[in-house]
Amino acid sequence: MAANYGYVRVSSCDQNEDRQLIALRKLEIPEKNIFMDKQSGKDFDRPQYKRMVRKLKKDDLLYIKSIDRLGRNYGEILEQWQILTKKKDVDIVVLDMPLLDTRRGKDLMGTFLSDIVLQVLSFVAENERSNIRQRQAEGIAAAKARGVRFGRPEIETPECFVWTVRAWERKEITIQEAIRQCGMSEATFYRRLREYRQTLKMAK
Repeated sequence: MAANYGYVRVSSCDQNEDRQLIALRKLEIPEKNIFMDKQSGKDFDRPQYKRMVRKLKKDDLLYIKSIDRLGRNYGEILEQWQILTKKKDVDIVVLDMPLLDTRRGKDLMGTFLSDIVLQVLSFVAENERSNIRQRQAEGIAAAKARGVRFGRPEIETPECFVWTVRAWERKEITIQEAIRQCGMSEATFYRRLREYRQTLKMAK
């Protein structure tokens, strides 16, 4: 029997995934079938995405909020789309873009139009990512020219720390992946982990 799945991605631990989750939960997708990664969309080396793809079967249906949640690399988005729709033989629905619904237009013309829209949106997503990097670089250069100093701020515990620790404890991700998702050094991660566990003991 075909199943419904949802995929959520936010670029960093300090971004909020609520908007995507609310949209998926309205579709009554089982919680166990909603997979979430908190990391950059520059590539598909994401533990939860890989885990989801392994579970997908023929005729399953995958929902994502927008095409840039799937990724930001033009070539890799197209490659993954082909893997999902052709090799895995699943359908994909992009909620913010009704034209990207592989259940519709299964004929040659419908598929052709869908492919064109996908390529255009994938290019726009990657181009926007490049523009953001360029604007950031220009902003930093301008600030330095004004004499602004960029020191290393005190690392705060990210909002996703508890979620990441639990995923690691369930062996869903490696310790290296947990450290990377939290944006910490290994020493800082283990120190915060000890503090977190000590807090749990005191709360009991």
